[in-house]
Amino acid sequence: MSLHRPLRPGPVVCVGETMAALAPDPLGPLDDTDLLRVDIAGAESNVALYLADHGIPARWVSAVGDDPFGRRVRARIAAGGVDISGVRTDPERPTGLLLKDPGPHGTRVHYHRAGSAASALTPEVLDDPAVKGAALVHLSGITPALSPHCHALVERALRPDRPWPVSFDVNHRPALWAGRSAAGVLRSLADRADIALVGLDEAQTLWGDGIADAERVRDLLPGPRVLVVKDGGRAATAFVGATAHRVPALTVPVTEPVGAGDGFAAGFLGGLLRRLPVDRALRLGHLTAASALRTTADHAPLPDPSLMTALLDADEKTWRAAVID
Repeated sequence: MSLHRPLRPGPVVCVGETMAALAPDPLGPLDDTDLLRVDIAGAESNVALYLADHGIPARWVSAVGDDPFGRRVRARIAAGGVDISGVRTDPERPTGLLLKDPGPHGTRVHYHRAGSAASALTPEVLDDPAVKGAALVHLSGITPALSPHCHALVERALRPDRPWPVSFDVNHRPALWAGRSAAGVLRSLADRADIALVGLDEAQTLWGDGIADAERVRDLLPGPRVLVVKDGGRAATAFVGATAHRVPALTVPVTEPVGAGDGFAAGFLGGLLRRLPVDRALRLGHLTAASALRTTADHAPLPDPSLMTALLDADEKTWRAAVID
């Protein structure tokens, strides 16, 4: 499988905001909690952490505030084996913050990230040596929602004359687009990537309920050499050119779905970088997503290596019958 732009030696460079994350401990509605646990949360750094878990060199590029949350974010990501040499400390702007509010119908997220250090990132970050040496640059649809500067950064990263291939996860966060339309922006950005990932439910929310299946998403996004359409706990379909590869999801007891999409993206990208066949890369995506589904944290340890190896090589019947608990 080849991309529009060939992969080069170097790390996967993941560009985007990571925040401090506060969640009730024990897990329950914010209204009823007395204690909050401090963690970190960021789509792009999640991808970098899972790539590092898979032995793929990964670098996170962003900005944090000169504050305790910023120092915690940097330390946690570096401890996961991710290169943070491209992370800037902004002495004037704070590190972003989010609060998780679990409830009977899912977890709501309250953001406090307006004016954050990462929201002030500009296209010039792409001139940093930390980015110039990338084998692949990974971005998400969260970044263009943060500020006009961040939108311009993503636009520049996807210019036709870019030197590195780009993967783009649509990652639609409606709360970040309040008062603005995300549909046209995210479709345009995704269609210019070499690799694009989107959930079928996201596509339906953004581009209409008439999008019944992965093939219809491909019709809307013909540009990427590789397009992955994730259908929740059912399956994921990768289109490589006109060829579709569909792999059913694993059975996993779900503690919280937050972070599973980032895990899937990292596993799939890691599989491509390891030159696995596309079906095996999709399996590695599902296996990595299983890690996040089993925990309230955005990033969690991978399944046992021997189990992953066995399932990557398993026949179709064994794969469909597997349960990750």
